[in-house]
Amino acid sequence: MGKSFNELRGKMSTERRRQNAAEAQRMLLEMTLQELRQGITNFSQEDIAEMLKVTQGYVSKLERQDDMLVSNLYAYVEALGGHVEIRARFPDQEVQIKQFGEIEKLKAALAPKAKQKKTA
Repeated sequence: MGKSFNELRGKMSTERRRQNAAEAQRMLLEMTLQELRQGITNFSQEDIAEMLKVTQGYVSKLERQDDMLVSNLYAYVEALGGHVEIRARFPDQEVQIKQFGEIEKLKAALAPKAKQKKTA
């Protein structure tokens, strides 16, 4: 019989266990939209589609995109109950970009597209 994970972990150095814990924490903080929906909420793609007034297929496509409109990202994350912050990181400072913070304006920009997608 193989060794249990706890036995193997017990043989690891303190530094290695610390590195593993840091990597696990990093992985929890870096998620795709699908992983975010599944890990943070109990919402299905259909639930999100209903909230955004789009089709389930549109939500599926949105979750797989590598590039999207900021307004779509804001609307998706807000549907999950979250809030998006966009930051620019530089070697000596970090700046929050507030230009995209007006979610109502962004939702209004998204709404016509949502209606078109649903009827298409």
